[in-house]
Amino acid sequence: MKILVTVAEVGTVEDEFEIDGTAIDERYLEYDLNEWDDYAIEEAVQLAEEGVADEVVAATIGPERSEETVRMALAKGVDRAVRIWDDALEDAFLDVAAKTRILEAVVEREDPDLVLSGVQTGDHMFGATGVSLADAVGIEWAAVVNGLDHDLDDEVASVRRELEGGVEEFTDVELPAVLTIQTGINEPRYASLRGIRQAQQKEIAVTSLSDLGLDGSAVESDLRLTEMYEPEVESEPTIFEGGPEDAAVQLAGVLREKGVGAE
Repeated sequence: MKILVTVAEVGTVEDEFEIDGTAIDERYLEYDLNEWDDYAIEEAVQLAEEGVADEVVAATIGPERSEETVRMALAKGVDRAVRIWDDALEDAFLDVAAKTRILEAVVEREDPDLVLSGVQTGDHMFGATGVSLADAVGIEWAAVVNGLDHDLDDEVASVRRELEGGVEEFTDVELPAVLTIQTGINEPRYASLRGIRQAQQKEIAVTSLSDLGLDGSAVESDLRLTEMYEPEVESEPTIFEGGPEDAAVQLAGVLREKGVGAE
């Protein structure tokens, strides 16, 4: 069995930052592996360790800078990686449709039995790319998976899905399939020093759109980012000092002043 894991690099913002046009100034950004994808990687690596998967491949869309993030996936046990980048992607706004078109081409080339994707990314938070990819490829899917049966020899994945209102669904999904992985499904491992050293020797295949049989039209989008601004703060927060009891007394006083509980 081959597992493909989609991986994204996301930028985290410092408390103080500046906006440059329609983006946050690079000086105030730190990049890291997307939190949800970390759980997807761990799930795939566990399947490999248990002998269920023969190969785990990571795929990411990102510039050369993102290779550091991909190396962390390799250090955790992923066998090899594909990094898609092209001049046409430099200033493109990658919405769900654009990401789907690119990843669809990757899936068609890699032909995995199972695709694992984080439920969403910490920056755009579309929460739809995995399901959109499954629809484009024409395979089964399950979203917001927080439990996965590791015995997949019968080509059926038994999954537990997180639904609204605290409800969970248990269902079987025929392979090949796309599963979007929720945080908490496992405990992602730290990359060991040995793993980090070994990751330097593993392959990251840099792939252009043309290599995937695509051109610049694949990243065209109807969405446009027209403005970015920091929301105005209408009031400063009230901070209660002291222990829980002191804080409770202070909170009760504020609530009385606001008329909460008054008849």
